[in-house]
Amino acid sequence: MHAGTAGAVFSGVTFEEFAVARLPSLLRYAIVLTGDHDLAQDVVQEVLARAHVRWRRISGSESPEAYVRRMVLNEYLSWRRTWTVRRVFAVGERLADLADTRGKVGDPAEGVADADDLWRRLATLGPKQRAVLVLRYYEQMQDEAIADLLGCRQATVRSQAAKALRKLRLLSEQQVRIYT
Repeated sequence: MHAGTAGAVFSGVTFEEFAVARLPSLLRYAIVLTGDHDLAQDVVQEVLARAHVRWRRISGSESPEAYVRRMVLNEYLSWRRTWTVRRVFAVGERLADLADTRGKVGDPAEGVADADDLWRRLATLGPKQRAVLVLRYYEQMQDEAIADLLGCRQATVRSQAAKALRKLRLLSEQQVRIYT
């Protein structure tokens, strides 16, 4: 999880207080998973509706935020399984819009083009591969934690990550060949 959020203390906090405090973070997480701002909002809304009903149990868990983030991941994977056609679109979201403030200076148009390219390439991945990359690189989780979340072995996580990265590299190389 992001530094400082996984161990956040939410005991004694009402659901409404939790939702207000964590909504922006949950929405950013869902946007990165889905690649679609509207779908991310739907996923988070559905999860928060279910979390509200279960808040007493969730707030008593070791890490309520981790619990809810796992619900977001499961909801994303569930939605992806029910689609008959892949519906992840490049939405033009830039990482800067997602509060990624690494202080990089450069041509803003280049950043938008790079982000759009990344969204398009991520949209070609299957749901588990995409989830593995998001959990590893966006959430900065270790393979053991990812395997626990996805209900698989660490070797499967490494394999999914390697296949996803290989596919992204191939797509990038194909794109370079087209433009040169």
